Amino acid sequence: MQNYFNYFTEIEEHFQRRRGTLLLLSTLDWALIETWREAGVPLEAVLRGIDKAFDKHEAKPNARTRRVNGLAWCAQAVMEAAQEMQEAAVGMARNTQADKAEQQGFESERVAAWLMRGADALMAAQLRGLAAETAQEIATRLREMAADSAACAGDLEALERNLLVLEEKLMTAIVATTGEAEMLALKEQSARELAPYKRKMQVAQIRQIEQQFLHKQLVDRHKLPRLSLFYMSQA
Repeated sequence: MQNYFNYFTEIEEHFQRRRGTLLLLSTLDWALIETWREAGVPLEAVLRGIDKAFDKHEAKPNARTRRVNGLAWCAQAVMEAAQEMQEAAVGMARNTQADKAEQQGFESERVAAWLMRGADALMAAQLRGLAAETAQEIATRLREMAADSAACAGDLEALERNLLVLEEKLMTAIVATTGEAEMLALKEQSARELAPYKRKMQVAQIRQIEQQFLHKQLVDRHKLPRLSLFYMSQA
């Protein structure tokens, strides 16, 4: 569980500062940030990577005429910064689970309320067929978890893994009930937005971003809740 309540906001603002002008992040950019968050890339590593990418770009003769127009431009530098930080962190002591929970504000009451909010949102979602059945099933499970004080106050890492499994189960059902034409349109949009950056990314990273892009688009269209505890700070 990362101790970054404003992970997305910090990255967006730092990117805008380095670019020098306001540029709203695209769906692709948000999907990329989600891949970093899910991969456990520290916020500091992302910010360092952004700085490194812009420093390299600004050293070029044509820097003033060619702006960095997307966060994906910084992807390789971010992964390099994360690797450097990981190597530097070897042997460092970690905080205890209790300390982390207290620092991050994951009190049992807040966790229970978050789970109930997710359950209510799933029940209100306009879904059909398998997707609707899965949403109802997950909503019931979330309410059971919210009523279990031990689950809310216990191992947050285990709870987070459980929530991510439930979210993945929901997305699988959503994808299965999405029409062929809509899926094709979403994948084509993803391919267009990724095209300028593909040569700077590894194949595995491209596939992960494409999946995140698709999931984010479907979540937004169906107004679905995010279940991860990470999003508690964004609510």
